[in-house]
Amino acid sequence: MNYLAHLHLATLANSSLLGNLMADYIRGNPQQQFSADIAEGIALHRRIDALTDSLPEVRAARQLFRPETKRVAPITLDVIWDHFLSHHWAKLVPEISLPAFLSHVKSVIEPQLPGTPEGFQTLNHYLWRDRWMERYAAAPYLQNVLRGMASRRPRLAALSESYYDFEENYQQLEDFFWQLYPQMMDRATRQIL
Repeated sequence: MNYLAHLHLATLANSSLLGNLMADYIRGNPQQQFSADIAEGIALHRRIDALTDSLPEVRAARQLFRPETKRVAPITLDVIWDHFLSHHWAKLVPEISLPAFLSHVKSVIEPQLPGTPEGFQTLNHYLWRDRWMERYAAAPYLQNVLRGMASRRPRLAALSESYYDFEENYQQLEDFFWQLYPQMMDRATRQIL
């Protein structure tokens, strides 16, 4: 799961939005660095990542990637799941529009940014200004996202090519999304993540 899915699942689980969004920027034990609610949000993000990676649908989705992109498939899939969530938001979350949800999330997170890692603050600047999570709904935008990630981390250069695996297997990946994401929503709502 990527930014949008983590924020949505955190909302369903009544968990810290900041902790869930910031988790990838924190190393080690978050309880030594942050308040209990933020540390629990970081822990929830980590549990979601571990659970998602172990799901049979995700393992099957990884098999759709070519040998040259298979190594980066888990990262690409995280972005792909956010695409489908953004694209199908109105169907999955009819009670609030995606722009309204994101406006609320931003209003909660922005006042808490001081004291967070610098890289995370930079991410937030672009995330909100450029409306990444809304733009994820357009499949071609993912090509820009994956290329940008590849350019920032040369050892992940294959990310720029993984867009073609997404494009080639779009329907199968969408089917996997519908098998796994409602299951994750249910677990978050029941707070068993």
